[in-house]
Amino acid sequence: MNSKIARFLVDRQPATPCLVFDLDRVSDNFRALRRALPLARIYYAVKANPAAPVLNALVGLGSAFDAASIEEIEACLTAGARPEDISFGNTIKKASAIARAHAAGVTMFAFDSEEELAKLAEHAPGARVYCRILVENTGADWPLSRKFGTSVAHARMLMLRAAALGLDPFGLSFHVGSQQTDPAAYRAAVARAAMLFTDLRSQGVKIRMINCGGGFPTRYRDDVPDVDHFGRAIMETITGHFGNDLPELVIEPGRAVVGDAGVIETEIVLVSRRGGSSDLRWVYLDIGRFGGLAETEGEAIRYAITTPHDGGEMGPVAIAGPTCDGADIMYERANYRLPLALAAGERVQLHATGAYTTMYASQGFNGFAPMAEYYI
Repeated sequence: MNSKIARFLVDRQPATPCLVFDLDRVSDNFRALRRALPLARIYYAVKANPAAPVLNALVGLGSAFDAASIEEIEACLTAGARPEDISFGNTIKKASAIARAHAAGVTMFAFDSEEELAKLAEHAPGARVYCRILVENTGADWPLSRKFGTSVAHARMLMLRAAALGLDPFGLSFHVGSQQTDPAAYRAAVARAAMLFTDLRSQGVKIRMINCGGGFPTRYRDDVPDVDHFGRAIMETITGHFGNDLPELVIEPGRAVVGDAGVIETEIVLVSRRGGSSDLRWVYLDIGRFGGLAETEGEAIRYAITTPHDGGEMGPVAIAGPTCDGADIMYERANYRLPLALAAGERVQLHATGAYTTMYASQGFNGFAPMAEYYI
């Protein structure tokens, strides 16, 4: 919570649940990433928060964009992004979406399979393509390693195949997992990509780019290393492998750009002990996993919570959403403690909720409308 958001909440008293988002924080975060990795081109991961005010601000800052769908590509174009500054970074794309993106001027596409490569050759002839390799996600709160990426050996074969299909085998990418808290994960991933990069060059492939993906963390309940630690880890490993002959470097931050720019305000619907014999209180909010807090699945992302009674006597709680679904529980094992004085009708704030919240919300499950959004 900063003074700008706090003042908005006091002055406007918006209906809950709602997200209040500080656009100035986006600028601060973007510039911090640029300072930490001055040789890297920043492609904002649009999926983290695709709101038009966010995209407009980032276009003004000179950002490029990592898009997951043709709809995200069109949102970036509407915001003023140049098509050559957009990467179609999803390795799973409809042929029609590839064709539409290519027709719009997008020239950079991700893949991790022979089947996807064939689609790109047919529907985006001559495009720059980059292959996503599989790397460890140890240290990430939200791993991404099961669904995406391929082995180094398979990536080698695919990159050799790309040139034969008339595509430009531009580079390699990886993702160390979202909310990655260990800079060593980048060292290991960069090293793996660098070895394949060098091998492909020796085979005559005109590869030129390494894409280090996203994963850069934001602070939730616990401290995390700042972005400079990750910048040093990446650059030390890159220069260790390539010396002065550096490849083009790309990063795809999402959470690190917008995560700590947002605060969700929510109303307590009910506080109950459900039988009276347990010390555990259940605190039900008017937002839950189906209203935007999907990243609480498995209690993975643990948001900091403030209340009107902070500083008073605390006790253990389980925290759940308002729907008639048994899966709509955010925290039961994560050792959340909230003031004993909390009561229904009071408002609490969930911090660092600018990423992966509004876009995860259902469009009316149990009749609940998606949360309102305010960009200030």
